[in-house]
Amino acid sequence: MRYYLDHAATTPLRQEARDAWLSATQVVGNAASTHAAGQDARRLLEESRERAAAVLDCEPIEVVFTSGGTESINTALHGLWRSRAAGSDAIVLPDGEHHATMDTVAALAAGDAADSAVVRSTPIDELGRIRLDAFAQALPGAALATALVANNEVGTVNDASALAAAAGAAHVPLHLDAVAACGHLPLSFRGLRGNAPPGAGLVAMSVAGHKIGAPVGTGALMVARSAHIAPLLHGGGQQRGLRAGTQDVAGAAAFAEALEAAERERVDEHARLSALRDRLVTGIRSVVPSSVLLGDADDRLPGNAHLLFPGAVGESLLFLLDMAGISASTGSACQAGVAEPSHVVMAMGRGESDARSVLRFTLGRSSTDADVDAVLAVIADSVHRASPAGRS
Repeated sequence: MRYYLDHAATTPLRQEARDAWLSATQVVGNAASTHAAGQDARRLLEESRERAAAVLDCEPIEVVFTSGGTESINTALHGLWRSRAAGSDAIVLPDGEHHATMDTVAALAAGDAADSAVVRSTPIDELGRIRLDAFAQALPGAALATALVANNEVGTVNDASALAAAAGAAHVPLHLDAVAACGHLPLSFRGLRGNAPPGAGLVAMSVAGHKIGAPVGTGALMVARSAHIAPLLHGGGQQRGLRAGTQDVAGAAAFAEALEAAERERVDEHARLSALRDRLVTGIRSVVPSSVLLGDADDRLPGNAHLLFPGAVGESLLFLLDMAGISASTGSACQAGVAEPSHVVMAMGRGESDARSVLRFTLGRSSTDADVDAVLAVIADSVHRASPAGRS
């Protein structure tokens, strides 16, 4: 029997998204073609864009379909950097961001001397939340800024509205990574932009399809009409010229279907998953009294339970749980196979030992009490075996 508690890495494909994808594959035609078959594909593509825009509260033209979160983040950050105002050489980067963001900014900082970025790092607090005061202080004169809507590891929700307002007041373009938040929190691109001046404040926001039950390889980047973003890909001028190439009509249809389904059930699922998560955390802390819940206990993603097990080796815990049929993680799946301490936990002020002793359990729409029961049945023994006493 398998128990899947790693929904933040990827979540099962929704049946309705699968059906939408299969149906759309029967529409033969390139959406850029002018003949009837092409226009049939174009119609389905644009209907999918409109549906996505309705959920994310933006204009359809602001939805750029991508292959997922990593491409969306790279497009936003590379594009904003290459389109920056003369004399702006800094990128505001909070600690504890996803590696898709951190590695992209690192690449920009490692560029040619005449075109390399200066990184202005800003701290997160002990709960994993971006410190708004430090973020705002780092903004003046920056070329761009980026931030998570919710931390993908510890689940703490940031004040996205305040971050966007600060960027707008400083006349700095902001990208928000909403990959972990999408499907769990209300997202309004229009609302977060507010009355920011053109090209400043929130100008881009990333989401990924496979986090909400759409196929892997789908996602979107919302780009404000007023934003100046240089494309990563050239050759065709599709999607306002921001992403060249033949558009994936079936992927767009499946993504829109999953996005609508996630939004329909979001409020009820938030309550259900929060209760299930709280039962999991309470149960673990009861049988492993030394365990510590990291992140904000209340203002966090509903399915996220990120726990520290002092002295236990996270990789060993992961192996022992997997042997018991339980899938969890030690952090971002994008770093899978790399045994390194959690940079998020260290940015929260904890040492390397603690950063190697954490587990992230994440619940999703297929999660049940049986998943929680399975963890509670083996976690105490697993922690003991992964700790010095159990290894001696």
